[in-house]
Amino acid sequence: MHLLVPSLLLLEYLAFSDSSKWRFEHPHTLYSWKGACVWIPCTYTVLRGKDELEELIVYRNYKYDEATKNFEGLILYNNTKPWKTPDPPGRVQFLGDQRSNCTIHINPVLEEDDGWLGLRMTRTTSKWMEKIDLNISKSPLPLQIQLPPEIQEFREVTLTCLLNFSCPGYNIQLQWSLEGDPGGSLKEHAITSTSLTTQTVSTQSKLTFQPQWMHHGKNLTCQLWDGKAEQMLSKETVLLDVKHAPKEVTTVIENPTRIQEGDTVTLSCNYSSSNPGVTQYIWDFQGSQMKQSHEVLIIQKVAWDTRPVACAACNQWCSWAPIVNLDVQYAPKDVRVQQIIPSSEIRSGDRVRLECTFSSSRPRDVRFFWKKNGIFLKEGKELSFDSISPEDAGNYNCFVNNSVGQTTSEARTLQVLYAPRMLHVAISPKDQVMEGKKAVLTCESDAYPPVFRYAWFDWKNQNLHHYDQMLRLDPVKIQHSGAYRCEATNQLGTVQSPPSTLTVYYSPETIGRRVAVGVGFCLATLLLAFWGVKLQRSWKRIRSQQGLQESSSGQSFFVRKQKVRRAPLSEEPHSLGCYNPVMEDAISYAALRFPAGDNDTPRTGDARTLETEGPSPNTDDTVTYSVLKKSRVGDYENVLPDSPEDEGIHYSELVHLGVGERPLAQEAVEYVTLKH
Repeated sequence: MHLLVPSLLLLEYLAFSDSSKWRFEHPHTLYSWKGACVWIPCTYTVLRGKDELEELIVYRNYKYDEATKNFEGLILYNNTKPWKTPDPPGRVQFLGDQRSNCTIHINPVLEEDDGWLGLRMTRTTSKWMEKIDLNISKSPLPLQIQLPPEIQEFREVTLTCLLNFSCPGYNIQLQWSLEGDPGGSLKEHAITSTSLTTQTVSTQSKLTFQPQWMHHGKNLTCQLWDGKAEQMLSKETVLLDVKHAPKEVTTVIENPTRIQEGDTVTLSCNYSSSNPGVTQYIWDFQGSQMKQSHEVLIIQKVAWDTRPVACAACNQWCSWAPIVNLDVQYAPKDVRVQQIIPSSEIRSGDRVRLECTFSSSRPRDVRFFWKKNGIFLKEGKELSFDSISPEDAGNYNCFVNNSVGQTTSEARTLQVLYAPRMLHVAISPKDQVMEGKKAVLTCESDAYPPVFRYAWFDWKNQNLHHYDQMLRLDPVKIQHSGAYRCEATNQLGTVQSPPSTLTVYYSPETIGRRVAVGVGFCLATLLLAFWGVKLQRSWKRIRSQQGLQESSSGQSFFVRKQKVRRAPLSEEPHSLGCYNPVMEDAISYAALRFPAGDNDTPRTGDARTLETEGPSPNTDDTVTYSVLKKSRVGDYENVLPDSPEDEGIHYSELVHLGVGERPLAQEAVEYVTLKH
């Protein structure tokens, strides 16, 4: 229930708002005069809703009252559903219906009706007020004669007499009259029609006829007649402007003497009659038309190829005069240099022949001359080269003269094609550059057509894969020193330049760095040599000590401490030992001699003592060995430091290694005691 009340209010608001989209079609303003009538064609549509019209009120000069929120004004018509037709009909009649037609007829119309009407239309769900302007005058409306933009002689035209008024039941007539036409022959060519639409309400009469030149300046009148009272209500008059072309037009040469090229020629265009007056003149001169406002044409510096001249006098039509020929004397024209041989491009060494030609000359007696780059060459019609060279290239002109004057041809550029020549490498800023600077090598040549590809080569004839005319070395390095060549190519061939040498000097910074490196290298070399000598001496001493322990025959023995009980020393002299008390911290040497057995064979190359004593009496069973003093810091070989033996005594067992079978070991082992 609470939701129903707002919904009803919303429907009421929508019903009486302009959202219903009323749309009307009718003339914006309707015209009439006092005592006549007004017919208002009107249609309407409502885009929302299908209900019919409930009420119609026609106001005159209404206003809207903001206080009462209502319209106020003189009500001319009021009718509600169910619709009733007044009997007798009133001054204002509604001729429409309840769905789309809202046409209104007012008869008679009063002067007070001037202003506007308001059609207040009400439906069940919406309302609308439509405004219609009325223009009511005291006297009949003026007529309007509509003329075409231009009336031409012998051309059919249509003129319109228009009245912004039409009302069924009110009889009016539109009539035409022309000055100088007492018979009224124009009436047969007039057609009257009316228009009663929602766009226009009018009455018009169209007059179609073919005017003559004598109609120009005559008055043409359209009259409005009251058909019932048979009296003229109003009229409109216009002055006919019938135009025709000028008559008897001629071209006259004011200076008929002989004319030479460059003279001033005066021509005039004359005519006998024109209506309207001539406004411009057209001159057909040299194949083009020139328009001007006066009849005289002055030709300054008349051309040699002047064609026949004609003029026309014009208003809206143009009448042309007969043509007039000008006999102009002139110097040779269209002088050209033509290449006869060869017909295509010219290459160095070709045979070339040029010819000087012209198109016309008045008079025809002429002479020929030649120039190259503005310098006179020779007289004659032809210019020949048996074997042309690049130096013959240039701009060639020929000129021809007669009694009137001389004409020079346009310059013909003779282009001689040749392969690149005078090729060389230019070094900038100079060919001696300090490293770190910039050097630019330019391949300069003379060629036509121009060189389209360059190639660069170094002193090793290696392609640098650089194909521009300039080779930029930035920054330049010592490695860039050397000879450079360039290669230039155009459509006719490829040429290589002679080498150009680029010399790159060390910079002061590089020289300083290199000196510093050299001094450092020398110092390092001296230091390494010093330590090398010292290490070599130490190495030799170590090698000399180790050499004494090795047998010259490759035999070896081991000295070790006897871990079993010692056998008593034998009385037999199996070995000899010696003690050198002078050799402290040195090696003690002893010579052992072995008795020769049955299986032993003498051997050569056995080691001898390092002393220079000469050979042993018996080299087959003699071995030199050494015993070192026992160190207190560690074990020497397999001699234990904690042995209860005398620290100065070393026990050694001699193992005899030799070629052949080893003799059986004896129980008794000879020992040598060394005292240090």
